[in-house]
This record gives sequence, C-alpha cells and structure tokens, in this order.
Amino acid sequence: MSSYFRLGLISAFCVIALDQASKWWILVWVMSPPKVLAVTTFFNVVLTWNRGISFGLFNNESNLGVWIFSILALIIVGILLSWLWKIDSKTIAVSLGFIIGGALGNVTDRILHLAVVDFLDFYLGGVHWPAFNVADSFITSGAVVLIVDSLFSRRKTHTNISGSGEPGN
Repeated sequence: MSSYFRLGLISAFCVIALDQASKWWILVWVMSPPKVLAVTTFFNVVLTWNRGISFGLFNNESNLGVWIFSILALIIVGILLSWLWKIDSKTIAVSLGFIIGGALGNVTDRILHLAVVDFLDFYLGGVHWPAFNVADSFITSGAVVLIVDSLFSRRKTHTNISGSGEPGN
C-alpha cells in the first residue's frame, strides 16, 4: 500500500468523522426541537432531510431511491479507491479522500436515517441555495481541486517517440 493511498484513506476517515460529528451535534444539540437559526443575513442553520441526491434532486418519500443512491455511491467509491491506489500525488490523494469520505458520510446517513441530514442554508434575499452538509462541502472541494489540478498540472503525461520521457510535440 502506497503512502499516497494511505493518505487518501486517512483523509476519507477524517471527513467521515467530521461529517458524522457535525450531524450528530445538529440533531442532538442544535435542532432539538427543529428550528431555523439565523446566523447572518445570508446564512441559516436548518434541519432538512434529503432522500435524493445533490440539490435535492429526486427527493421524495420513497425509500427505494435511498437504497439506489447508496448503492450507486458505493460503486463510485469503489472506482475512486481503485484510482487512489494508482496515483502518485498528495494533492490527488487528499482530493479523492475528500470525495470518498463525503460520499461515505452521506451513505452512512441513508443507512441510519433513510435520508441525508442537511443543515447549512445559504441564501441571497429570498433565494435559497439547497441546504447541504459537511460531506457535501468536502465532495465539492475535492472535485474542484481535481478539476483545477487536471487543468493546470505540469505532470508529464506524454512521451515522445524516442522514449525520453519528455512531452511530445
């Protein structure tokens, strides 16, 4: 097992722990009973239950979606773990760990509550961004870093015909 793989797994574990601790705190201490806590003029803490996926898509009362989305997330985590096993970059390892940990944090919610606990509510005027959680934040952060890294990385990805390892023309 490479140190990069290990770093990715540690990152994933930390994200899961932080995500689940924040949700426990919200459920047990902050939202008992449920309420809207206005923190700033653009941010509330609320309690919402999302049975769907990102942005509340496919959020309905059916438990079937909960299991389908959990299985889909686990398949994606498996693919990301395979990618993590092969990489040789700290940045990519941590980014993949963030995405894996966030996905598993939300799967944990689906198993425990049959829905994902969302509680961060940002808005501008009367327009609210869909509520989200710590896991969603890490998934987004990891994905953004992967995209930026792929666009601006100077890693050698091509070899020329002579095989010297220099980028081809």
